[in-house]
Amino acid sequence: MLNKVMLMGRLTRDPELRATQSGVSVVTFTLAVDRNFQRQGEERQADFINIVAFRHTADFVKKYFVKGQLACVCGSIQTRTWNDQQGNKQYSTDVVADEINFVPLAKAYGIPKD
Repeated sequence: MLNKVMLMGRLTRDPELRATQSGVSVVTFTLAVDRNFQRQGEERQADFINIVAFRHTADFVKKYFVKGQLACVCGSIQTRTWNDQQGNKQYSTDVVADEINFVPLAKAYGIPKD
């Protein structure tokens, strides 16, 4: 089976770093990814994707990435379900990042190098 995703977008907020009970670093943030199609006269639509990263990748993201920054995320999709305090079933789909990289603006917008 194959579960691989690659996304490029902007962080919608500063990454939040915490640790698991066993001391593993975990960072979470949301990535705004523009859709390719834009209807004439309308604003471009975006999808807001939840990202989670662990260990060294989490520490790297917390140290070097901030809200509004462009990032390239490679990882896999994971889904979770749980019951909330009212007993309602909740669902979440996240990208678990294996790699998170800086994206130069020229590369992001296809600007040729001189």
